[in-house]
Amino acid sequence: MNRLLLSFFITFLAGISTLLGMFPSFMHSKYKNKIIPLSLSFSSGVMLSISIFSLIIESFSYINYCFFLKIIIVLLFLNIGVILFVLIEKISSKFTNNNDLYKLGILSSFSLILHNIPEGILSFITMSTNLNLGFTLCLAIALHNIPEGISIAVPIYYSTKSHKKAFFYTFVSGFSELLGGIIAYLFLYKIMNFFFFSFLLGITAGIMIYLSVKELFPKSLSYGSKNISIFGLLFGFIFMFLFQCIFKL
Repeated sequence: MNRLLLSFFITFLAGISTLLGMFPSFMHSKYKNKIIPLSLSFSSGVMLSISIFSLIIESFSYINYCFFLKIIIVLLFLNIGVILFVLIEKISSKFTNNNDLYKLGILSSFSLILHNIPEGILSFITMSTNLNLGFTLCLAIALHNIPEGISIAVPIYYSTKSHKKAFFYTFVSGFSELLGGIIAYLFLYKIMNFFFFSFLLGITAGIMIYLSVKELFPKSLSYGSKNISIFGLLFGFIFMFLFQCIFKL
């Protein structure tokens, strides 16, 4: 297998690991009132951690201006992400029959597609230039894609009782990682630059933070399991924080 095909293949595997997040949907339905709030709050913690300790910091680092101007630009990107999410939320509500849980799954899928595209670009480029570093990076991405898959599969399955729908939306989110690799291969040198990358990371962070604070955690609390929700949020946040620290070391 030549380097190009290997880069595409490993990038695809890293993305498609989101499907492992479907595992909680196969657990016995009697645990539903624990699985749903725990999964939602855990996903909320994971998204907050990724946004704060990865996306925002990386978005900031890609801008070549003075310190205070960089802060203003990143904050602008975050707000654009929030506004974009609010618009998408309004549109999605017309197609989800007021099913909050199903809507959460769709919105999580969309936000993670935005998140996975730049990840796919990074994975593909790294694999293409440095195999050892590429494999390490893709393994890290694959592991942190699993809890992201949970945030899609669990709400969609328990709102529709359909493993096919849960599989479809989780698969699409993971497949977007490969889409990032394809974009990198076809267009990187034409349209990609550090400022664009910063913009993409910034709006994704804004979307994820809003989704976590406004939708995922409040929905988790609505199941009446406050202790489970708080535990899930803290565990997800700390888990992803430690994972990112280990990976950077």
